[in-house]
Amino acid sequence: MSWQNEIAIIVRHIIDDTDSSKYRYSDSRLETTILVASQLVSMELDFKNIYNIDIYGGILDPDPTLSATRDNAFINLVSLKTACIIIGSEIKTEAGNAISIKDGPSSIDLRGVTSTLSVLYNDICGKYESMANDYKFTGDTGQAILGPYSPGSEFASRSYNQYDSRGGYFTY
Repeated sequence: MSWQNEIAIIVRHIIDDTDSSKYRYSDSRLETTILVASQLVSMELDFKNIYNIDIYGGILDPDPTLSATRDNAFINLVSLKTACIIIGSEIKTEAGNAISIKDGPSSIDLRGVTSTLSVLYNDICGKYESMANDYKFTGDTGQAILGPYSPGSEFASRSYNQYDSRGGYFTY
């Protein structure tokens, strides 16, 4: 499976465009957006592979989805960035359609569509930022090293301990 298929499937699931009988985005548009996101992400972060990205030629080399050059961090970050770009363009499109019409007792209000998309946009872009920061600091997505004096280490140690209502925590 090449990057065009695998990353596009991930992006389609993030943006909920999975019904193949009526895709909202064509494969070529998704591929181009994936390449744009790849360019932006590769300029922001350093990956184990150096990627050659040619947006006009439709080239992403080496293929991050092949087993020899598999780069899950790149795949995940590019997928989220692509979804962020797509949802951002939908917000811009829907903002032009945000109207409110009242005619006597009847009314049509399309202003809420943009605000709902904005919530989704902030969620997806926030997940991208969080994952990108994890990658910057750890070289991978979602891992951390906790020492005995790190914030949150007390909570982590409680998961191994049992609470005794008479005297607090005790360890087995």
